[in-house]
Amino acid sequence: MTTQPTIPFEQQYPAVAQRGIDQSTWGALQNSVFPGARDESILMAVDYCLSRHLDILLKPVHLVPMSVKDASSGNSTWRDVVMPGIGLYRIQADRSGTYAGADEPEFGPTLTADLDGNQYTFPEWCKYTVHKLIGDRIVAFSAKEYWLENYATSGRNAQAPNAMWKKRPYAQLAKCAEAQALRKAWPDIGQAPTAEEMEGKEFVPSEKDVTPQQPAIKHYPVDQFELNYTKWSSVIQSGKKTAEQLIAMIESKGVLTEPQKQALINCEAEEI
Repeated sequence: MTTQPTIPFEQQYPAVAQRGIDQSTWGALQNSVFPGARDESILMAVDYCLSRHLDILLKPVHLVPMSVKDASSGNSTWRDVVMPGIGLYRIQADRSGTYAGADEPEFGPTLTADLDGNQYTFPEWCKYTVHKLIGDRIVAFSAKEYWLENYATSGRNAQAPNAMWKKRPYAQLAKCAEAQALRKAWPDIGQAPTAEEMEGKEFVPSEKDVTPQQPAIKHYPVDQFELNYTKWSSVIQSGKKTAEQLIAMIESKGVLTEPQKQALINCEAEEI
């Protein structure tokens, strides 16, 4: 019985390998971080994180299915859209070097309402306060969000909350209030809603798709790198160019992965 040769991971997923992602990381992204998502959607999230120097395994962004209406045809199609998570907002606030913590969320009185014939209990509002260091002062920024203005329904024509807002009425509202407070304190975070705020909600643009697309990162082809490596090694070892100069020249055509850069740097070390 003839055994079929195993196809190397780099040949099965060349676009993945070009982004410096190995087989075990790709498996984790497919099966744990974004289970069920299409490969092209996961790569879109990878590019988003690479452009912002984020560790995608921490899941700072989410893939959210959205119905998008085509302006020319009038037809709506579903597609995955990369949306920031509340975790990304926290990372950005911390990276600013001015994040000075947050208070425990405050909740308003508990209300009960009849929604689609059933009784639901929820907090009227949630107030979330974050603290920012401005100069030598710590300034508080607060946001107050109301449950009825934020909760997601179980269907287009329904009034009852969906499963998540029914199960976690306090936690879901707290995330919405926290996101708003972080946006107020750090405007450069951006004004895009977080995935937690859009949890279970239907988003259908009425006119056209105006969602800004993250530019895909163009990586230097793996096969071209391997083909040119010997020549580049000779250039470095002859002293005609340093590894840094050569890397800069190559990356004018496509981004190199960290292992590729290190391989060129090692050539310089060998010459010394």
